[in-house]
Amino acid sequence: MKLFKSVHEYNYPWNLVSAANWQKYPNEHCPHVQHVDVLNRSVDPETGILTTERLITVNQNMPKFILKLLGTDTTHYVHEISIIDPNEKTLTMHSRNLTMSHLLAVNETIAYSEHPEDKQRTQFTQQAQITAGTTLHRWANMVEDVSLKRFQQNALVGKEGFNKVLERFVVMSEAASDRQQQ
Repeated sequence: MKLFKSVHEYNYPWNLVSAANWQKYPNEHCPHVQHVDVLNRSVDPETGILTTERLITVNQNMPKFILKLLGTDTTHYVHEISIIDPNEKTLTMHSRNLTMSHLLAVNETIAYSEHPEDKQRTQFTQQAQITAGTTLHRWANMVEDVSLKRFQQNALVGKEGFNKVLERFVVMSEAASDRQQQ
């Protein structure tokens, strides 16, 4: 098993960052994300907590011989459950791969929360646990190392893409606010 953790701060308030999260895909930095489908969404009337279940379709860019060996194609699926607590100002997303999870399981948790010292900033935490399945026992460590490296690279690219989406979202929000004031 390999672990990944990244912490980052956005210089925008939580409400903007959490709203921009829903605009994250598509973006030019993450072309592997093909579709994001909402499977279920509910709001707890007492707490205001919004829970969303989504299916994310991704195109895995792997060498064809590996795809043939694994008996799969490039289309893979990820299951995500997100929980927004507007009172606590947290957005937490838990995701896991559905495709080929018997060979390699990736469980990821992302959390956006209001910065404890500055309400005008948002704290971002990303964690992942990568585990090779028993089928790959002999090569588990190598598979986990390669997968961790790829996860780290994708996390950097994903953060860069989200930064662009967030900047566009902030500009749109400011323009809408200006129009309302006129």
